[in-house]
Formats: sequence, structure tokens, C-alpha cells
Amino acid sequence: MDTLFSEIDEYDRRISAPLAVRMRPQTLDDLVGQEQAVGPGSWLRAAIENDQLTSVILFGPAGTGKTSIARVIATSTRATFVEVSAIGGTVSDLRREIAAAEKRLALGGRTILFVDEIHRFNRSQQDALLHAVENRVVVLVGATTENPYFEVNTALLSRSRVVELRSLSDTAISNLLDKALASPDGFNGALSLDDEARDAIIVLAGGDGRAALTTLELAAELVKPGEEGTLPVITLDAVHAANPHRGLSYDKNKDMHYDIISAFIKSMRGSDPDAALYWLARMIEGGEDPKFIARRIMIAASEDVGNADPQALLIAHAAFKSAEVIGYPECRINLAQAAIYVALAPKSNAVEAGIDAALAEVRHGPLREVPAYLRDRHRPGSENYGAYRYPHDYPEGWVDQRYLPEGLEPGCFYHPTERGWEAYRIEATRRDRSR
Repeated sequence: MDTLFSEIDEYDRRISAPLAVRMRPQTLDDLVGQEQAVGPGSWLRAAIENDQLTSVILFGPAGTGKTSIARVIATSTRATFVEVSAIGGTVSDLRREIAAAEKRLALGGRTILFVDEIHRFNRSQQDALLHAVENRVVVLVGATTENPYFEVNTALLSRSRVVELRSLSDTAISNLLDKALASPDGFNGALSLDDEARDAIIVLAGGDGRAALTTLELAAELVKPGEEGTLPVITLDAVHAANPHRGLSYDKNKDMHYDIISAFIKSMRGSDPDAALYWLARMIEGGEDPKFIARRIMIAASEDVGNADPQALLIAHAAFKSAEVIGYPECRINLAQAAIYVALAPKSNAVEAGIDAALAEVRHGPLREVPAYLRDRHRPGSENYGAYRYPHDYPEGWVDQRYLPEGLEPGCFYHPTERGWEAYRIEATRRDRSR
């Protein structure tokens, strides 16, 4: 009788659980996507199927299957599976589980310790795991959305294998929706999903399987009964009512922050205004500091445009001041104007290359003396420095005179391009000096 009541309680909990929980895979074959991580022939799949898992860190965006894989391990291993969440978990919790694992090991039993959100443990908390992981008292399965090479102790990483999970593809999300519609744990074939609604859920999910299932579940609650003999249909209007705003993943001080700003800079450098606007929009939508964006545009204006179009730096500086004074939402227009200008401007990295070459010479070359006639004249004995020729005393405002120290020749650092204003100035200088 107790067993019957236990089974009834478990059933009640399952049917009342969120759809994403009910659809959690029970085997590796149930897992949607992540073929590169757990597909046939992968290390992780072989380790799970042979029950020979060693410590592993599962790293990937939210909703990509980290916890699902941990649950599959729990159901397929002969070891005892225990879980500690780094959200609210303490060193005492870890030590308690490790002590229990040591007793289990003494009796010939193994322990798999799942630590969710392991990056939330600080260094000392992570250190509490080292001895147990190194001596195989526990097999660690850590899950993290943050890059473990930055957020997990190096010593712990060296004792574990990192397996990276990727955002789910559109096809994988679509397959996941089909499973949820057909499965007895989902809607058991009681609902259908029209094509526009499917496409909208895929876009809104942004590669997050959990988000896709949550949107599907919320939209299903808004479905009207179908006509007699037809299934109720989840429509685009129901999806938009359930989830009116796309939840794009963006972290303002982690990997995605650097990936997106890198793509933004490279798009401007590559003269692609549409790509620059897209990555700019991703940052704006993610709540990125507009002054940070404007600073990167200013850097690109000198680094990638330089004197091919000196106006770029002025526009970038104006965008920075706008971001500083106006802020969101209006400054998005100023940022967009500057980003487009830099993207469309002629490109030259001669400024950056020139100063870097000069710095390399200063740091690694010999100490070179200032030519006597260029030295400051406000000291005793300066009358013996030689004659400095003042360019404005000459009709063209220029005179042939050496300014570099001995051992360096004109053109050793600055190599202007044949693009934009630089090309114009090269030609103008040639004309001036040929007269």
C-alpha cells in the first residue's frame, strides 16, 4: 500500500511540474541536439553507457541540456548520485556529502556528485572538492553557464574534463516542440502548433530548449477549443501573448560580452554597416553601457579608419558625448550613426601601425640623440646648436630639413595608404615638395 501511495504522489508531482521538467530526457537517445557532446562515438556517451564516468564539467548556455545529462547519468549509473546546488550551497554541504562518499567507498560503493551552477562557488568552496576529486572519493559532474577556464579553479579543472554544449539549433528546437506535443508527458497529441507559431517560438527561444518549452506551455494555456473533430491550434497570437519579448542571452562582463563587442568591431572594420547595426542592437537590447560601446567606436575610428577619414574620430567622440549626456533610449541613434560612419569610411591602420613601430624602436633600439638644431633654445650655449630653419619663413610653408635622429629615415614608421584623405595628402605633399 505504501508503494502505491508513493507512486501516486510521484505521478501527481510529475503532472503538475512545468513542461520543461516533464520533458526532461530519461536516456541519451531522448536528448535533443548536442550530438558533438553526447552523440555516438563521443567520450561522454561511452563513459555514461559503460558506467565509467570520471569527473566532468558541463559548460554551455542555459537550456542546452546540462542538467538533463546529469539526470541521465543519475538513472544509468550503478553509483550513488547526489546533488548540491551552488545557489545556497555551502562548504558544510560539500563536506557532508564527501564524508558520506568516503563511508560508501569503504564499503565498495561509488558516488557521483552533481554540482549545479558550480561557478557560483567561490575559490575556497571549490577547493573543498579538490581532495575528494583527486582521490576519486567522488566523481564530480559540474554544470556551468560561465567559461570554466575563468570561473573554475585551475586545480579542479586539471582533474576534470570539460565538455562544451552549444545553443540548440532551430531544427533541434523544432524537434523538441514535436516531442512535447506528442509525448504522454507533454500534451499527448491534444494540441497542434501552426507553422507561424512554431517559427516564433524558435526565434524567441534563441537556442534555449527550456525557454522554448516554457513558451509552448504558456501559449497552450491561451488556446481556444477547436471545432468538432479538429485539434485546438496554438497560434502566433497565442505565442506573442504568452511571450511578447525575446529573451536574448547577454552577460555584461563574461564571454558573450566580449564575443559580441568583438563581432561589432570586426564588422565596422570589415565595412559592413548592417552587421555593425545588428551587433550594436544585440548590445543595446542586452543593456550594455552605451559609454562602453561609444569608447569602442572611438578606438575603431583611429585604429581602423585613422587618417583615411579623420572626421570619423570627431563623429565617434560626438557619439560618446551623446551617450554620456543623453543616455538610452535616444543615444541608440547617435551610436548607430557613428557605427555606420566608421563602417562606411575608407580604412587605414597606418596610424596604429606607425605608433606601434615607433614604440618598438624606442623600447628596443639604441638611444638616439635629438639633432642639435632641434633642441630647446632656452639654455646657455644654445647659440652653438646650429641653424633651425623655420618652415613658415619659406613660400610653401615647408623646407627640406631632417627631423629624425641619425639612423632613422623618413618612412620608417608611418606608411600611409592610397585610400581616402591619406591618399589625398600623399598626392598634395608630393606636389608641394616637387615645386
